[in-house]
Amino acid sequence: MSEKQDGEKSDVVPGRARRLLRGPRPEAIPTVIGTACTLIGLLNLASGVFPGFRHSRFRALAEVLPGAVNPLAAAGSIVVGLLLLMLAHGLKRRKRRAWVAAVALLPVGVAGQLLYRHSVCGAVLSLALLALMVWHRKEFAALPDPRSRWRALANFVLLGGAGLGLGFLIVDAHPSKIVGDPSFRDQLEHVLWGLFGFEGPIRYTDGADYTVGYSLGALGLLTVATTAYLAFRPEHPAARLTPQDEERLRALLAQHGGRDSLGYFALRHDKGVVFSPSGKAAVCYRVVSGVMLASGDPIGDVEAWPGAIERFMEEARAHSWTPAVVGCSETGGHVWTRETGLDALELGDEAIVDVPDFTLSGRSMRNVRQMVKRIERNGYETRVRRVRDLEPEELERVQRAADAWRDTETERGFSMALGRIDAERDGDAVIATAHKAPEEGEEPTPYGDLKAMQHFVPWGDDGISLELMRRDRSADPGMNELLIVATLQAGNGLGIKQVSLNFAMFRSALARGEKLGAGPVLRGWRGLLIFLSRWFQIESLYKFNAKFQPRWEPRFVVFRKSRDLPRIGFAMMQAEGFVSLALPRPLRRGEAAEPKPCAHLDAGRVRQHEVERVA
Repeated sequence: MSEKQDGEKSDVVPGRARRLLRGPRPEAIPTVIGTACTLIGLLNLASGVFPGFRHSRFRALAEVLPGAVNPLAAAGSIVVGLLLLMLAHGLKRRKRRAWVAAVALLPVGVAGQLLYRHSVCGAVLSLALLALMVWHRKEFAALPDPRSRWRALANFVLLGGAGLGLGFLIVDAHPSKIVGDPSFRDQLEHVLWGLFGFEGPIRYTDGADYTVGYSLGALGLLTVATTAYLAFRPEHPAARLTPQDEERLRALLAQHGGRDSLGYFALRHDKGVVFSPSGKAAVCYRVVSGVMLASGDPIGDVEAWPGAIERFMEEARAHSWTPAVVGCSETGGHVWTRETGLDALELGDEAIVDVPDFTLSGRSMRNVRQMVKRIERNGYETRVRRVRDLEPEELERVQRAADAWRDTETERGFSMALGRIDAERDGDAVIATAHKAPEEGEEPTPYGDLKAMQHFVPWGDDGISLELMRRDRSADPGMNELLIVATLQAGNGLGIKQVSLNFAMFRSALARGEKLGAGPVLRGWRGLLIFLSRWFQIESLYKFNAKFQPRWEPRFVVFRKSRDLPRIGFAMMQAEGFVSLALPRPLRRGEAAEPKPCAHLDAGRVRQHEVERVA
């Protein structure tokens, strides 16, 4: 398909109309089945753990659900309940594997009803649910999520902990049949032995020991079985940028890279990419906790964007991922919402400084001017160069210093971070460094006279975008201001006309909320943001950017439904590195080396901003 055809497809049949022509996707059946599995799982769990439940006012309902009336059926009820709870979310997301597991489980439930319960109603209900799932089998076609085998350990810990907690409930569920008064240690020992299939120190009367023993053994067997399955199933690694994909993206950036300051960050190697049918546009993404996150605008010709966006949405539907876009421009937001029917919400503003207009003169720049002059009098000097112009030894020293000066163990960044300093692949990037000769008697550092550095990636032919800021802890406050000013002043000599600094979340709300006459709602929203700044430094990053008198370009988050926003927000925090669900580093043996996303929103760097602002 040609570029013109990509554009004509969007103009002749708009995105929303195309969706109407395709017809609505029936999502009610998977949701209903998933919700039913949740409720049935909870009721089964309760009927297996609490004997009195079967004699309560819910007895009529429990009689037609997979339940337990003897020791073996009680154990089966607990296992079925836990499995249904584990499968419910996958069924709601239309996952094929969850459907297969549920279809295989339901006949076991039918057999349990007939053999142990002698309940015709329960068997009929199970068969009806099985028939419903088979009838709507085409609705459950979503492919698996990216996964790795470390989830087996997570399953063992979580399900083992749940089994331990349920074990205590099972042991205490027959207080009138316990012989003696066992201590907490005896109960714990009984649960642990029972999970491994052995008898513990507690004794029961009236056959309750069989019920407890079978139930604990079933919990232990379930934990072992699911852990083994997760450990030995094939891996589905997350999409990664291949050398061929990178070459195609670089060709698109060479022609259209000046359109978006975030475009170059598409070259991170931990992102996947989908191209338009013509190959003249692309959308880069990463899947985090079931959310398919795109960052910035699509790469390439605007006329070909709809084709790439449609491919993105098809990939999201195929895996039942939640689609979302983080940090797109106003133009990108219009195209995304027009082509997909998604909604958009302003997320914040990007600070952009025009190099020809920048000056340290004037009252508004007095604080920055005084800080820069003070640091220069202390003996610091700056150098601003293209990365390709650095000598290999100096580049290696800068790379080691950047790693050593990272404030946290977890690298942070996704939408505005590249994750490397590489002269071969990113020679047009700009490095700004601050140097100070060691004073007499001062012990030299492994990095020579290097005290701070900043890394800027290309933004078209005449722009750069800030990617990384690091400094030695012993350096004077104000290193970031010094290097930004040095970069802006050296911009004309490097052919740079605009510099993108940072992204300030909710900048407009902070700015409007502090103005005279702001309403109570706006003041309350600003107050909440200032409170959250204690952990996320929202206000200090905005004020740091404002020092350089930038122009503000709004950035948006695009989402499908309002109820998806909490999930998207959590996925964003994971992608940026503020929340990590990965294993501790000592347990990551055998994993492929991940690219290190540099901390464009590094908390350590932001705390440094705050210190410098106060200073």
